[in-house]
Amino acid sequence: MAVPKRKTSPSRRNMRRSHHALEVAAFQECPNCGELKRPHNLCGHCGHYNGREILPVEA
Repeated sequence: MAVPKRKTSPSRRNMRRSHHALEVAAFQECPNCGELKRPHNLCGHCGHYNGREILPVEA
């Protein structure tokens, strides 16, 4: 059975995990109302997606 000969140092362990960090979520402006929304998602403020009203806006 393969067993490590030496303990992995914290430096080497952290270098291996360097690309595991969370990425900043992408946002773009809604073309209808100007609020920030996630790309390819319905706008939660005005209910529009791809130039069409999907959800009716409650006043």
